[in-house]
Amino acid sequence: MSLSTLNAISPIDGRYRSKANALADYFSEEALIKYRVLVEIEYFIALCEIPLPQLKTVDASIFEDLRAIYKNFSADDATAIKDIEKVTNHDVKAVEYFIKEKFDALDLSAYKEFIHFGLTSQDINNTAIPLSIKEAMNDVYVPEYFTVLNKLKELVTEWANISMLARTHGQPASPTRLGKEIEVFVVRLEEQFNLLNDIPSAAKFGGATGNFNAHHVAYPNIDWKAFGTKFVQEKLGLQHSFPTTQIEHYDHMAALFDTLKRINNIIIDLDRDVWTYVSMDYFKQKIKKGEVGSSAMPHKVNPIDFENSEGNLGIANAIFEHLAAKLPISRLQRDLTDSTVLRNVGVPFGHTLIGFKSTLKGLNKLLLNDSKFAEDLENNWAVVAEAIQTILRREGYPNPYEALKGLTRTNEKINQNSISNFIDTLEVSNEIKTELKAITPSNYTGI
Repeated sequence: MSLSTLNAISPIDGRYRSKANALADYFSEEALIKYRVLVEIEYFIALCEIPLPQLKTVDASIFEDLRAIYKNFSADDATAIKDIEKVTNHDVKAVEYFIKEKFDALDLSAYKEFIHFGLTSQDINNTAIPLSIKEAMNDVYVPEYFTVLNKLKELVTEWANISMLARTHGQPASPTRLGKEIEVFVVRLEEQFNLLNDIPSAAKFGGATGNFNAHHVAYPNIDWKAFGTKFVQEKLGLQHSFPTTQIEHYDHMAALFDTLKRINNIIIDLDRDVWTYVSMDYFKQKIKKGEVGSSAMPHKVNPIDFENSEGNLGIANAIFEHLAAKLPISRLQRDLTDSTVLRNVGVPFGHTLIGFKSTLKGLNKLLLNDSKFAEDLENNWAVVAEAIQTILRREGYPNPYEALKGLTRTNEKINQNSISNFIDTLEVSNEIKTELKAITPSNYTGI
């Protein structure tokens, strides 16, 4: 049975395929194979550019033909490699044999033993996977992140002057402005993104135990460490980790996943806040003809996009957390646990992408319910008590906090009249009374 969105086990490849399909170019099995081919080809070219004595006769004009092997890589090529793997039972060795067949076709048979020369499979995996992550980040993740961020920035401006009753511990508190509350999330996201940019995309490249043993024994006069650094950093655009064991230590990758998790946590925090504002009737939601909010209650328009985002980002974070905790740990010079875990690296990116898109969809459906904001402020005149007692402190009035506590900490409703009447009883100048009476829940919003 061929795979479809209906029979896929993972919702990333099933229900949400249209939201995450851009990641297939970086994290699918075919993509991983393509990145391996890329590294093998570029490595061979780099050996020619040293040049190794046996490769001096390789004409540089053939390099673009070699690069075409990965630039024009197709699903048929990936299938051919998987067919080879059925025999070798080794995925990277299958790539090597595939490229050797391509060398035969290009009349380069004399040089094909320098494909994968001196390398272990992890020299390929630990460059291919960081490269795929780096390019997925740049091509897919970052644009989606900025789409969400820029939408939030628009709302900061649009809602800059919307006074809103704040709630701390779920109770009425000093008023704020809706735009400012959204700006809190904008700044948090920007600060984490800056940290994200400081994390290098690191790769291991150094032979079976990281020491270039095979390279050095074959060509002891070549500075293989310098070669490896130049290859990883200039050819692949990654940071060369050295020294290492057989595998990359993944510390930088763990830092990346931890930072992505923190960004997701900020979005989850946003999702929950907006969900709560919807439940408080601060927001209505745009109604799309034909949509159903509940199978039983026709009136309902549920904040499902924020719920969907929260759920998907939660799954993403669980996997990011496992990757960050597990990958830097490997027995002695290596065990195989990193290999099977890394095959799931695209999964948290997929759920993150779905989460971002759902948050964005939800934000685009929000309709401001101005009257509810005004109603809540008008019903909570007690919140100006903080302002009154602070000005009284400024004026040296005796026990102002206790005076306001006696007024407001009751079960009786506080309104504009009761506040005004209280101010009239204060032994302060008429100028101060005028100042105090000018304070309202709507204008007591700080800076």
